[in-house]
Amino acid sequence: MEANRYETILKHIEAAQREAAELMLQARGILAETKTGRRDVVTEYDRRVQELLMERLRTAFPDAHFFCEEMQDRDRLDSEQLFIIDPIDGTMNFVHGFHHSCISVAYAEKGTVAAGAVYNPYVDEMFTAIKGRGAFLNGSPIHVADGDLKENVAVFGTAPYDAALAEQTFDIAKKVFAASLDLRREGSAALDLCTVAAGRAGLYFELQVSLWDYAAGALIVEEAGGQCLKPDGTPLPRDGSKPGILAGAPKAIQDYLKL
Repeated sequence: MEANRYETILKHIEAAQREAAELMLQARGILAETKTGRRDVVTEYDRRVQELLMERLRTAFPDAHFFCEEMQDRDRLDSEQLFIIDPIDGTMNFVHGFHHSCISVAYAEKGTVAAGAVYNPYVDEMFTAIKGRGAFLNGSPIHVADGDLKENVAVFGTAPYDAALAEQTFDIAKKVFAASLDLRREGSAALDLCTVAAGRAGLYFELQVSLWDYAAGALIVEEAGGQCLKPDGTPLPRDGSKPGILAGAPKAIQDYLKL
């Protein structure tokens, strides 16, 4: 029964994401506003997507709480029913027409993420997972890549909102580039996690991410047989802090930790 309940929740998440995605696909003349700095931007579409998602999910689950990027007063992370939402992850890509952005929604109960979905409307890819049930891409099972780091491409994020992390980030990136087949920087933490879950890349790292960036994606990676940790190999918190993240196949992660 519990699994069926999570399946129902996930279906509502997916339906809301697909409806909200139409706002992204129809966007024209996108204007960006800065938040904490010139690399931290928001658009009217971030707000409209978030509002639509909240409206649809609140209608389906009247007792639900919300922890969303574009809201001031976020609900408690230990709420009985909580949706963790990043309305547009990869906003800078969205603003500049890179067409590599997504809608990320996770469902948590008392601090534990039980289901999640990440949807990239530009290529119609829906990544989903329910805790203990595996990970899927458009309904087909996915699994992290086998092999060592040297056999895989790696992806990384630059933690752009904190310029103080740039030097350390690119020092690590240089080492990972030397140890892997190649390196990619794609501009969406949630999609980077899904890239790892689908086996397209063996490793992803970034030195600062927010919970809405990784709540759904981390579950998808773990259900695809991978691991999500802090970059030093310690457990990844789900407490609303902004940790670094390291995700990948177990072998690739061990290779990273040796660098």
